[in-house]
Amino acid sequence: MKVSIIGSTGRVGKSTALCLAEEETVSVLQLISREESFERSKGELLDISDALAAKGVSVELETSSNIKDVEDSKIIIITAGIPRKPNMERDDLAHVNGRIVAKYASEIGKFAPDSMILVVTNPVDVMTYVALKYSGFHPSKVFGLGNHLDSLRLKNYMAKHFNVHVSEVHTRVIGQHGPYMVPLISSTSIGGIPLEYYSKRDYFSDYKPFDLEGTIRKVINAGSNIISRKGATEYGPAFAVSNIVKTVLNDEKRILTVSTLIDGEVADIRDVCLGVPVKLGKDGIEGIVPFLMDDNEREAFIEAAEFVKGSTMEVMRLLEEEGLKRR
Repeated sequence: MKVSIIGSTGRVGKSTALCLAEEETVSVLQLISREESFERSKGELLDISDALAAKGVSVELETSSNIKDVEDSKIIIITAGIPRKPNMERDDLAHVNGRIVAKYASEIGKFAPDSMILVVTNPVDVMTYVALKYSGFHPSKVFGLGNHLDSLRLKNYMAKHFNVHVSEVHTRVIGQHGPYMVPLISSTSIGGIPLEYYSKRDYFSDYKPFDLEGTIRKVINAGSNIISRKGATEYGPAFAVSNIVKTVLNDEKRILTVSTLIDGEVADIRDVCLGVPVKLGKDGIEGIVPFLMDDNEREAFIEAAEFVKGSTMEVMRLLEEEGLKRR
């Protein structure tokens, strides 16, 4: 299985390369960088090779500044773009990163028409739509990291609060990857027990009040919090991307929350990419998984859709005015 990473010298790109290489799911890992970053990309490849030797892992690593070399890839990961800075919203990046993603998506459609695209570049929901339209691919073949990372962060915070293993927390975040994300608290459970029971002191001797609103704010601000301290997020996104890639390559049929095109499947929302639970397998997205929302969650999800769609249509308008042609 060949996987390509576009933007391989960025912090998320190079961390993703190492994560995927050591998993041994990928047989060929193609690193794609800009020409001016090519020597740095070669250095990353050599460094990763040394790490794999220490682990006894054998993966064929290649590096190139020629986009044609994504040919024959099963999955192409787009991490290229301008990174977010402290006090910067993801949507501040939309136009400039839209140009970058549109260019690469169009070239992927030309040189790797049978591949799938996994978008990591922010704002990821908008960029997933741009990649979909400029690649000309079927919606099942284009998806974004979206709320998968947000869902992992929420699970982690809840596991720590309730002092349970993270695998016992069953929850997810949907909507926008950003301030309009929507935690599905109404269907959250811990060890199969609905979350509402954990708010009843009589049931648990080690009961501690759970600050739901504060926890949601932590999830929303998690990326900004990391960026303000170390300049960028890298390990969390890299491992989350690795989860998705392994799920597809191994045909695991896992249900993950990724950004995908919604066209009437949820709340009659159409023509926008948002994070929703989907079943992932060897052919990409096998379908959006039906899920329940209470009235507040439904209202918040519709609000997220309106915000993301407005941002998306503005980016698409600007790209078309600049003469960027869709496939």
